[in-house]
Amino acid sequence: MKQILLPLFALTILSFPSAGHENAIPNTRRAEVTVTKTEMLWRDPVDISSRDLYYGPGGKDHEPRGGFTFVKEDLKGTSPKFEVRDQNGIKWKVKLGDEARPETAASRLVWAAGYFASEDYFVPDLKVQDMPPHLHRGQKLVAPDGSLPNARLKRYLKGEEKIGNWQWSDRALSGTRELNGLRVLMALIDNWDVNAENNAIYQEQRDGTTERIYMVSDLGSSFGTPGLVWPVSKARGNLPCYRHAPFITKVTADYVDFSTPARDSILFLATPREFFQRLRLRWIGKRIPRSDARWTAQLLARLSPDQIRDAFRAAGYSQQQLEGFTEVVLRRISELEKL
Repeated sequence: MKQILLPLFALTILSFPSAGHENAIPNTRRAEVTVTKTEMLWRDPVDISSRDLYYGPGGKDHEPRGGFTFVKEDLKGTSPKFEVRDQNGIKWKVKLGDEARPETAASRLVWAAGYFASEDYFVPDLKVQDMPPHLHRGQKLVAPDGSLPNARLKRYLKGEEKIGNWQWSDRALSGTRELNGLRVLMALIDNWDVNAENNAIYQEQRDGTTERIYMVSDLGSSFGTPGLVWPVSKARGNLPCYRHAPFITKVTADYVDFSTPARDSILFLATPREFFQRLRLRWIGKRIPRSDARWTAQLLARLSPDQIRDAFRAAGYSQQQLEGFTEVVLRRISELEKL
């Protein structure tokens, strides 16, 4: 009897709208560049058409230059991660696995639109000294000489300090054009893992002023399916899935709905806490003002096809793959422009 009742209960729950869908969506209001004088979600990318999406936010000057030494392992999240220090004393966070490529490309597109992103670089063949004899995660990816394939390196910036996380429903941000634009971007790149633990607040010193930077700090679950599916390899950096995934699901006179973030596959009820946590966040892709979606499209339309290709080239995708991803991104931008 339990075997019968559990699936029926699950399907009944899934038939209801996600918690907070209608009630959590605030009234739309307009804001310009800043949330407050020192709190930043978006900065006008006046140079968007000339931004270098191959090197991204950090530019060529900040790219990794070698001589890496292991510092410590990071057990947060699901991907294998650890910290290293380079020959110049700069600290980096290394991420391995199937999030490395999509996160590198996504960080560049988000940054190009004026949002804040980590200084991420993709290294196809990374060598690290003093690797421990055993890692809790990703040990099979480490060669005996400390070589690791397909690594994403995130640079730790001098003067930058993480002071917390922010919620998509934060009152200081709710209803602003800039937040709605970020919601559109998450749908465009199919970033379905929009939990608050992936949203970081950084405190930075800039020109004698302390700023609080609001950032989506983990973009690894992008360019695949609109929600978590099995096998997980389809959910991130998977061109066939990204190409065939639904994008815009509903358009009214005032609002637009997107498919991302979608409900996880029912197979993931095996981890109910994470399943229902993401289920409650489906509102992020719903009832976004059409005018804000068009505003986002106008920003992205200033990017050339070559700039978008560079974002995927920086992530180590093959020529065929980067052409395919670029085609989908351009098609989605065009769909947004028509709203």
